[in-house]
Amino acid sequence: MKYQLFLLHFAGGSVYSFDFLKKYIKPNIEFIPLELPGRGKRFSEGLLKNKKEAIEDYVTQIKTLRNSKPYLIFGHSMGATLGLSVVEKMEKNGDQPEALIVSGNPGPGIQKEDNTKRYLLEDAEFKIVLKELGGIPDEVLENEELYEFFSPIIRADFEVLENDNFSEKEIRLNTSLHGLMGDEEETCDRIENWRNFTNADFQFKIFKGNHFFINEHAQELAKVIEGYSTHVIVK
Repeated sequence: MKYQLFLLHFAGGSVYSFDFLKKYIKPNIEFIPLELPGRGKRFSEGLLKNKKEAIEDYVTQIKTLRNSKPYLIFGHSMGATLGLSVVEKMEKNGDQPEALIVSGNPGPGIQKEDNTKRYLLEDAEFKIVLKELGGIPDEVLENEELYEFFSPIIRADFEVLENDNFSEKEIRLNTSLHGLMGDEEETCDRIENWRNFTNADFQFKIFKGNHFFINEHAQELAKVIEGYSTHVIVK
């Protein structure tokens, strides 16, 4: 059995969102991208629009897939926010990960200057927001058929976050936490906010890039992950 890595996707993402990273992950780590209902391999299931349900869904998946080896959880953007509560529940279940790695997110309680609820925007404004955020191919925004397919998924994910934006206020993990962000993000200077959510070790690093800096820094991200797996093997 291998050391396990569970990956939680960003808004609009799926089980395929981390394909860019997989080739850099060493063979001793089991690469397990997860996904919420309504997309990818779970397209036939109804979309979730409630944060508690999304968290429970991820926890159920992880508990089902767990082996007896140590594991990590990595979440990007929405996945980072949900990952915090997922780890809290796993700790309460007596099966905490070696670390929670979060990226593209300064942590709960930090809001951008424009606090608009994105899931309620008209299509024209919504497309502008998605283009600014990055990570969505231009062909999706420019092709009406593709847009009509993906927009309900992205809106549902935004609704998960934006109707309950600070339920994590009281969370204090006993799991190490590692924060990563791109230097072009408006809130990257607030990344140390994540320190407030763990009693264990906290580390962070700022990379060059925007919200989806992870696509350009896959090798560096893999090294962060490998660092925790190597630590476990050595000890």
